[in-house]
Amino acid sequence: MADEQMAGAGSGTGPGPVPPVSASGVPQVPPRPLDPIDRSIVRLLQADGRASIRSVAEQVHVSRANAYARINRLIDDGVIRGFTARVNHERAGQGASAYITLKIVQNSWRTVREQLRELPGAAHIALVSGDFDVLLLVHTPDNRTLRELVLTRLQSIPEVLSTRTLLVFEETDLLARDPAAGPTITED
Repeated sequence: MADEQMAGAGSGTGPGPVPPVSASGVPQVPPRPLDPIDRSIVRLLQADGRASIRSVAEQVHVSRANAYARINRLIDDGVIRGFTARVNHERAGQGASAYITLKIVQNSWRTVREQLRELPGAAHIALVSGDFDVLLLVHTPDNRTLRELVLTRLQSIPEVLSTRTLLVFEETDLLARDPAAGPTITED
């Protein structure tokens, strides 16, 4: 009974404070600092999004129920936005990668962002500060396709004032497990 009273205490007659709402209309949960166990869970799931609850629980030294509850809370709080595969773009036929910087017309970010989302091979788009406005990461089959993307698609967007292309010669995936460390995620 004391727990029930505490749960209802301070709520008065109304539903309580309304959480802030994002631009997309989704209620925003205030950020909460992650404890060391949460950080370990996030790190493990970044290395292997297919890891079982049991193996995550064993590696962070909590019960399966605790690991399950923590993962669900991390998802509900928006810390974990989803589970995905990390792709070797070269092996997937996308051997040319580049970061492209763009200078855009002031106040055109939302319009430009929507057009960039439609580009084939666009992997990451960021509004940044500094000498340029937007940083775009693209993966294409080859340099000819990359050139076409920049010269034909990007430079035809009216709000794009200029571009600069930085070819990626080699990448290092910081989220990939170190093979020398041995297996960290166990299979069920």
